[in-house]
Amino acid sequence: MSTFTIFLILIIFVAFLLIVVIMVQNPKGGGLSSSFGGGGTQQLGGVQKTTDFLDKSTWTLGGLLLVLILLSSIPLVGSLDTVQSTVQDTDAIEIPAPAANDVITTDPETDGGN
Repeated sequence: MSTFTIFLILIIFVAFLLIVVIMVQNPKGGGLSSSFGGGGTQQLGGVQKTTDFLDKSTWTLGGLLLVLILLSSIPLVGSLDTVQSTVQDTDAIEIPAPAANDVITTDPETDGGN
C-alpha cells in the first residue's frame, strides 16, 4: 500500500467525521445542545460544553483535513525525481543528408499547380 493511498484513506475518514460534526450542529446555535433542552442557561449535562466541543472539533477536523491534504502531495513530489524521460536524445538520431548529385524535381500535377 503506497503512502498516497494511506493519506487518501485518512482524508476520506476525516472528511466523513467533519460532515457528521457539521450536520449535528444547528446553524443558529441550537443543534445537539438544544435537543437536550438547553436554552441560554447551563444545565446538569453541560449543554454549553457540548456546543464548545462541537465547535472545537469542527476546527480541529478542518485543520487536520488541510494538513493531510498538504502532506499527501509530498510522496508525489518525491516520485517525480525518479521518472525518466521517454524523449530520445536528438543528437543520437542521424538524419542522412541528401547526396550532392540528387536532383529534386517538382511535378506540377502532383504539386497542386504551384
